[in-house]
Amino acid sequence: MQIAIVASSAPAAREAADRLAAQYDSRPPEEADVIVALGGDGFMLRTLHRYHELGRPFYGMKLGRVGFLMNQYRDDDLHARIRHAHPATLHALEMRATTAAGEEVVELAFNEVSLLRQSNQAAHLRVTLNGAPKLEELVCDGILVSTPAGSTAYNLSAHGPILPLDANVLAMTPISPFRPRRWRGAILPHTTRVGLVSLDPDKRPVSATADYHEVRDVLSVEVHQSGQYAVRLLFDPEHNLEQRILDEQFQL
Repeated sequence: MQIAIVASSAPAAREAADRLAAQYDSRPPEEADVIVALGGDGFMLRTLHRYHELGRPFYGMKLGRVGFLMNQYRDDDLHARIRHAHPATLHALEMRATTAAGEEVVELAFNEVSLLRQSNQAAHLRVTLNGAPKLEELVCDGILVSTPAGSTAYNLSAHGPILPLDANVLAMTPISPFRPRRWRGAILPHTTRVGLVSLDPDKRPVSATADYHEVRDVLSVEVHQSGQYAVRLLFDPEHNLEQRILDEQFQL
């Protein structure tokens, strides 16, 4: 088994990467069977975006602030841990944003796509599903569409639902909704195509973000689950992602 060690810029992650590279003969990601990422969830997301087209599985170890997508760090028995790890498949969302300048930007998101107000005024948005209008006007700070893996991140902070990993659904969650006041979001089939339109882009500009890729001055956004892009994350049996998502629902 050939391993590629990649690390965040945190000193602890860099030091660990040097130790592991010497111990396990680290190879470039293009030559490896498994990519081992050292850091936090933010670094893991960047690693997925950078190397997902290689088709390699990813095994993360936590050496950062947040580690929901990571395993505990240990430098012993790494080959055995990887062999016995449980795989979890994450399907990416594809965001297609059109800007006021006429530019079309396409980005992937493994956690969520969010649309956020860009000024001190609330955004006015229209929401469509599969081309059919569902909310003619949503007044809010923003709205997001989350994958099951991302449902415990920004989505949870916005009071959205936690989704089981194999549920084949997406979460649509408003951020500080003002009108309609009683709408708290929706759970959508994973095949749904979501359309979001800014109704007053000059006075109330909005930005769109796919994970950490931000696009400013957006007129409209289309979001759907990509059938082409998926990644495999590996988790130690005692810390598999499905169990973490289940346990998260009982955290007080």
